[in-house]
Amino acid sequence: MAITGDSHSQFHVLAVDDSLIDRKLIERLLKTSSYQVTTVDSGSKALKFLGLQEDEQSNPDTPYVSPNNHQEVEVNLIITDYCMPGMTGYDLLKKVKESSSLRNIPVVIMSSENVPSRITRCLEEGAEEFFLKPVRLSDLNRLKPHMMKNKIKNQKQEEQEELEIPDIQSEEQKQPAQPPSSQPQPESQPQPSALLLQPNNNKRKAMEEGLSPDRTRPRYNGITTMV
Repeated sequence: MAITGDSHSQFHVLAVDDSLIDRKLIERLLKTSSYQVTTVDSGSKALKFLGLQEDEQSNPDTPYVSPNNHQEVEVNLIITDYCMPGMTGYDLLKKVKESSSLRNIPVVIMSSENVPSRITRCLEEGAEEFFLKPVRLSDLNRLKPHMMKNKIKNQKQEEQEELEIPDIQSEEQKQPAQPPSSQPQPESQPQPSALLLQPNNNKRKAMEEGLSPDRTRPRYNGITTMV
């Protein structure tokens, strides 16, 4: 596997071909078109780079590609040869389109054989283009519209997801407040009313008047006291 191209390139293409000559040719053409390029020589390696695992047992001598590698550089398009040993380009196309996370990636098929039934089957399965080898630079000029369309679709999906977040938050704010706790509150002591206090006040006033000097001093009118 080889990763080439300017790191500032706008689009990244994954090229799959078991032929070294054809793989080098497509790599050079893609670089000329200012694409960032990753090349692999089999469909199983392409799936591993994309983060998927092949169901069949792979060759133990085949180097493993971490599923996390595909997250470092986003893949905007896959171009693959049709006739490859093991997993064909058509099989790779089906696995990509069956994946919920990869189905939106455009896939282009290449073949040195012009077989109408093969071309029709690939297009019906979801391939964007079917190129006859040798691939020319004019063929690659047809790739960008597919990548632009997919990029716009992803941007709209991200914007829709961002809009859904405030909606969820507003719904949470609209939910009724929780009812107050049902724990019994301590009962407040009743305050004595003014009417109940009035008799006590009158009684106190009467007692104070009964103890006044005029009423407590003994009267000795008409009585002579002997000293």
